[in-house]
Order: sequence, then C-alpha cells, then structure tokens
Amino acid sequence: MTYSSGGLIQATDYNGFVSTGAANINGFWGTGSGDRGWGQSAISTVTTANTVTATQWASLVNTLATSGSQTNTALTSRTAPVAGNIIGILANVNTDITSVNTNRGNAVASGTTSSTWTGNIAKLTATSNGTNGAWTITWRQDITWANSDAARYYWNAGGLATLDMSFTANVVDNDPEWTRLSGYMGKLTMASRVANGNVTVAATNYTGFTRGGTGGTQTTLASTTGWYTLVANAAATTMIQINDATSPYTGDNITVTANIAANAASLTLTTTWNSSSRVAAGETTNISGGTNTASPFTTFGTAPAVLCRYIPPSSTYLTTASWGTPTVTSTVT
Repeated sequence: MTYSSGGLIQATDYNGFVSTGAANINGFWGTGSGDRGWGQSAISTVTTANTVTATQWASLVNTLATSGSQTNTALTSRTAPVAGNIIGILANVNTDITSVNTNRGNAVASGTTSSTWTGNIAKLTATSNGTNGAWTITWRQDITWANSDAARYYWNAGGLATLDMSFTANVVDNDPEWTRLSGYMGKLTMASRVANGNVTVAATNYTGFTRGGTGGTQTTLASTTGWYTLVANAAATTMIQINDATSPYTGDNITVTANIAANAASLTLTTTWNSSSRVAAGETTNISGGTNTASPFTTFGTAPAVLCRYIPPSSTYLTTASWGTPTVTSTVT
C-alpha cells in the first residue's frame, strides 16, 4: 500500500481499506461471510486510476466511526473530509479497521427482547407415572430466520437467544422438587461465539452458552459453544444438564440440547425434564399441570413452562435490520 504522508491517495489504497485489505470495512459492515458481516449497505470502491473524492473519503470515515460505536471500539479521532478542501492523510485508518474487525462480534447495546411465539410453552395437564415411575416432558423451540444470511447478520451484530423456565404449582408430592430444580437453571443465554473467541454484548461478556442460575449438580455446561460452534445439520449438542442434588431425587434432571437446521437459518433448542428417581415411601413421582403462560409474555403461569426468546441486535448504529424479524415456535409433549 502506497498510502503515506506526502503521497497521493490512490484508488488501490482506498479500495484496500474498503474491500480488498486483509481487514476491510465492507468485510464486517456489508455482506461479509461466516462470522463477518452485518448486512449493511457496502461502501463503493473506486475505479483504478480515478481520483478518490472527498465524498468517498467521508463515506469511509463516517462508516468506520459508526462501526467503532457499534462495537464499542476506541478509534482515532478524525474529521470526515469536505468537498472543496484539501484532503490530508488520515492517521491510523488501517489500525482502526483492524481493531473493529477484531471486535466485530461485540455490540454496545441490544434490541428489545421478543415476547411472542406460536404454539405452546406450558404443560397444562398433570404428568404422572405412579409410584417410582419415570416420565419426561419435552419442549422443542425453534428460532427461524428468513435465510442463512439473515441468521448470520443476526448473530454477527450481537443477537442472543435465551431460555427461561418456571413451575410454581404446589399440589402433589413432587411439585416442590421440580419447582426447585427448574429454578436452578436461571436464564440460559446463547451468543455467537465468533472465530476469535468471546463476544461482549451490552457490557456482558459471553463465552458461547451461559447459565444464569446456581444450585443442583451441573453435569454438563457447554460454556464455549455458541451459534458458530454448532454445525448445520449435525446431531444435537447437549448444552447443559442439571441434576437435583437432594436425595432421593438425584436421578432427576433437566437437559437442553441445540442444533442448527441444514439450511443454517433455524436454531432448535430442545429442553427435557427427566424424572427417574425413586421417591420416599408413600409418595409418587407425579407433578401437577397448572395455569397457562400467555403470549405476549409478561409473567409465567403456574404450569411447567419453558420460554424461548430472542434478543435482536440494536438498530442504533446498524440502521438496516438486515436480520429481519425471526419467529419462535414451541411445542411441548
């Protein structure tokens, strides 16, 4: 690159910053590929041997500044050139582009958490299998985007997926145990897990999959598994398993698995409540149903429920919502 103090700003220099350099603005700002790309309108390049105009430089400077704000990356202070003025060398442009590229999975803020879904998230009828009987309740919840690029833009720009669980009925023998066990989970959050590691979204650091609760016996936590760690059309990955730590219920557990559809445009989260413990004399393994949880979500009902939501990227700096509006569907059996 010939870009240096005292030299002419050539089209090849400018185009390197925009689209052809090892780290370039369009790589994270535009379509990109894989874990690069927010789906915003790309900056145009300049035809070789043409003059780089002040307007073109201003587009680069302003887009870089916005990218720094989106990723909370400290950049060199610079003023966008104005038509009619002499354009001086702008210091540290390549350094700043490289910094934003490194931080491309970070987002200074999040959008508004979704609150609606189609299907059912609550098991309203009692679950029973008699004394010392085993049973399961299984939720399948899918977050679906219009296509694989929309999904990429979502995760690349700081989108998240969450699960919350609840059960508060207190009618039969095992209700208190499952209230306790579901409460151990806390909020479960999946982030992108970009190629260069963790991401920070709205001032919270995510390693991939995060458990918000405590308690019980944690046998599995895929803490460094996120969207980009999973493989499309592969077998489901166990993200977390928590067993009850209280005898005689230590065989009871809650597990969550995750997998991505073959078209890389849908995330499936499967949650299973497994009862396999022997219980005290005279007790059963039965649990109650309860009241429903309505969509849009405000509060849980009393029935066993697993709520899947998405937290989209913020549109403060990325004004084109290239990820669209995902949908959430839920079934429980």
